[in-house]
Amino acid sequence: MPVQLTPNAIAAISAGDLNSKPLVQVIDIKLLGTQERYRFIVSDAVSCQHAMVATQLNDRIKTSQVKKGSIIQLTDYISNYFQNHKIIVVLNMETIILDSEIIGDPKPYVESGSTAQKALPNNNFEHSVRDSNNHMISQESVRNVQSLRPTSHSGTSLNRGPNLRPTFHSENSVHNVPNFRPTVQPPYQPPPQYKNHGSIVKNEAPARIIPINALNPYQGRWAIKARVTAKGDPRRYNNARGDGKVFSFDLLDSEGGEIRVTCFNAVLDRFYDTIEVGRVYLISKGSLKPAQKNFNHLKNDWEITLDASSTVELCPDEDGSIPEQKFSFRHISEIENVDSNSIVDIIGIVISVNPSVPIMRKNGMETQRRIVNLRDWSGKSVELTLWGDVCNREGQRLEDMLASGLFPVLAVKAGKINDFSGKSVGTIHSTQLFINPDIPDSHSLREWFDQGGKDTASVSISKDIVPGGSKNEIRKTVSQIKDEGLGRSDKPDWVTVKATISFIKTDSFCYTACPLMIGDRQCNKKVSRSGNRGWQCDRCDQEFEECDYRYLLQAQIQDNTGLTWATAFQESGEEILGCSAKDLYLLKEQDDARFGDIVRSSIFNQFLFKLKIKEETYGDEQKVKITVVKADKVNYSSESKYMLDMILKFSR
Repeated sequence: MPVQLTPNAIAAISAGDLNSKPLVQVIDIKLLGTQERYRFIVSDAVSCQHAMVATQLNDRIKTSQVKKGSIIQLTDYISNYFQNHKIIVVLNMETIILDSEIIGDPKPYVESGSTAQKALPNNNFEHSVRDSNNHMISQESVRNVQSLRPTSHSGTSLNRGPNLRPTFHSENSVHNVPNFRPTVQPPYQPPPQYKNHGSIVKNEAPARIIPINALNPYQGRWAIKARVTAKGDPRRYNNARGDGKVFSFDLLDSEGGEIRVTCFNAVLDRFYDTIEVGRVYLISKGSLKPAQKNFNHLKNDWEITLDASSTVELCPDEDGSIPEQKFSFRHISEIENVDSNSIVDIIGIVISVNPSVPIMRKNGMETQRRIVNLRDWSGKSVELTLWGDVCNREGQRLEDMLASGLFPVLAVKAGKINDFSGKSVGTIHSTQLFINPDIPDSHSLREWFDQGGKDTASVSISKDIVPGGSKNEIRKTVSQIKDEGLGRSDKPDWVTVKATISFIKTDSFCYTACPLMIGDRQCNKKVSRSGNRGWQCDRCDQEFEECDYRYLLQAQIQDNTGLTWATAFQESGEEILGCSAKDLYLLKEQDDARFGDIVRSSIFNQFLFKLKIKEETYGDEQKVKITVVKADKVNYSSESKYMLDMILKFSR
């Protein structure tokens, strides 16, 4: 089908016309190294120019929606300099004709005036210039002209005096280059004098506000206007460059674009108190870097890092064009097929809330945990684990609402999927909870629940919830660990076993550990003696007088089906023996009899052991390692209820 490209489109774009939507042809496509960025060469049939393609359009090229020869319409684009070369940055486009022969004989576009002296990109294109009548001059003609020696009438240098007009003396005529006049460098003009004699700031014009989805590293000055939808707490880190602190916040603009902004150290101190969730800000002069997908769940290939020159200005939200939040909800039934550690948005009716309980983290810090169960119209329910301060804020509010007979709607923004005890969702530092939000999904879910949804059955995707159980438990016996080959798959198995401790090794029940802090956590690496009194940590490369002691407890557990060995570390060791490893070590040194009494008092006690079972390699031998994650003394009232429920379950 014949088509006419937009005349002079390349020249218009280079001149700053960004409002038209020209038709151009793609005459070359190239993938730039491993950067996952594509470069076009676009033509208007007469001129052509380089164009960089925004990464959100990569799929169109990979799926052959745009190819060499395609006629496209540029619907959103900018023109900018990159490494002294003028390029077009394509932010959005539409394919008009997929396959077409190359139209015309396009040449690389050369700007008129002073900008024509800028170097053109050398990408196997013929360099060309124009004469005073704007006619194209071939490269061969240019070489012929360059071979001529310009001299003035007086024989002096061409650049001596502004009124000298050069002539050419050559055996060859230059009639094939009509009206050609070489550019003469103008005489030096002193810079203008300014009255205040102060420092001069270049380009004081305000940066142009652009959509978040249009941000790319090839832009110069930019600004975005967006709402803060999430704000993280400051975090400490330690790496090869030393200690530091960092915090991040997420932005959403009126076109639905999202991006994460990160601040380090002094920049954190400058902006942390300024940033408030829900407020709108004008942000500029940040640097754009590839998003770290391990920590950034937003659908953007870039993230912004603010520096000392960055500006953050609070803006009035006059027209309300920027939404409060952007959700991409998944039905609970879909979560069963979502990979572990994925970040999702879910919404559901709260059907139960467990009390908040203290949990000791691996770094020795205590936090809070609360379990909430959600269900939706997909016929499935899921367990949501709340961590930290959110347990006593939103968690307590949900518990109070449920106690008063209300079943609130809860929307979860950026929950993390895990597959411990089946699929469940947990909160992370960027997770946000919205109780009864004023959004269409919330109203639809409430209407479904009130009109009969609450009476329909639902199935938990977080394994079977057994009434009376502490958490969704996969109960096993000791013999089942071996008979079912637990721990021999790629991922560890997590089970709960009710068993009795029959023996504890006391010769090496703990180890000497480094007490130094790395960021907000203790090092805990094993240390060795340094001299007669000190200790040395190879990891921290420091010496200190006092070390710490941590459990490395080897215990034999058994039930009516068999026995096995398990390893208990610090927290679970304290739950079994009832005291810290350091206290027990000092007691062994001072009162061996009292030490023996404490160990014997723990033997033949029944515990509900939460076990992690994983096959590991020791030398050339594969062994299944059983680790005690938690040891709870049996609550016989709850255990009796559990056994009665199991009897009823199997008698149906």
